[in-house]
Amino acid sequence: MTTLRTTLRVLAYAALAAELVLTGCLLAGARPPRSVEAAVVAVIVVEVCGLAVLYRRGGRDAVREVVPAKVRRLIGHELRVLGSYWLWVTRRRNGVPAGASAFAYARGQAVMMYAFAFVCLVETAAMWALLHNWPLLHRVVLVLDVYTVVWVLGLHAAAVTRPHVVTADTLRVRRGALVDLLIPLERIGAVRRENKYTHQPTEGELNLDVGAQTSITLELTSPVRHFTFLGHPRDIRLVRLHAEDPDGLARTLEQRLTPA
Repeated sequence: MTTLRTTLRVLAYAALAAELVLTGCLLAGARPPRSVEAAVVAVIVVEVCGLAVLYRRGGRDAVREVVPAKVRRLIGHELRVLGSYWLWVTRRRNGVPAGASAFAYARGQAVMMYAFAFVCLVETAAMWALLHNWPLLHRVVLVLDVYTVVWVLGLHAAAVTRPHVVTADTLRVRRGALVDLLIPLERIGAVRRENKYTHQPTEGELNLDVGAQTSITLELTSPVRHFTFLGHPRDIRLVRLHAEDPDGLARTLEQRLTPA
C-alpha cells in the first residue's frame, strides 16, 4: 500500500509537469513536442488505473492523501475543459443566473483556435497515412494527435461557454476554464473604457487579454484575492479584461455602481 502511494505521488507530479508544458504550448499557439504528449497520455492512464486500485482499498481519503492539491486543480481544469463541449453543443452557458447580464469575449481568439485545430487535424491525417505500416506507432501517434485537436477545441469551448457575468452585486470575470474571479461591485472604484495591446506582468494586476487585447480597465478600492492556475494567492487591485461589447459592459457596470 505504501509503495503504491509513493509511486502514484511521483506519477502525479510527473503528470503536473507534463501537462503544464502541454497547456503552455497550446495557449501560446505552438504544437507541443510529441514526447510531452506521449508522457501526458501514458502518465494519466497509469495514474487513473492506480488511483482506482487505491480508491477500492482506502476510499476517497486515501486518494486525496496521494494526489497533491496542484494536481487536483490540474485535473479539475481538464474536466472543465472537456465538460465545456456539452455546454457548447447545447448552447448553454456556465454560471449565468436568471437576471444576470453576460458578456462574451471568445470571438477574438476564434480564428486562431480554429486555425490551430485545423493544422493539427491536417497533421493527424498526414501521420495516419505515413505510419500505416507501423501499427503500434500508428495507434500511439493517432491517439496523441486526436487528443491535441480535442484539447484545442475544448479550450475555445470553455471560453465560449464561460462569459463575464454581472449580477446585482458581483462582477464575475473569466478566461475560459483558467481564470474565474468574483469581484464585489462595492470594491470597483472606477471603470475605464480603453483598448490596450501590450500587457507587462505587474504585481497587483490581472490581465485577461484575448488576442493580446483588453478593452476594459477596472480599478478596485480594495484588493480581491485571486488564485493562480496552481493555487498561488495574489491580491489584485487592477483588472484589465476584454469583451465583445465593451461599451455595453462598461455601461452596465456604471449603472450598477450608481446609487439609486
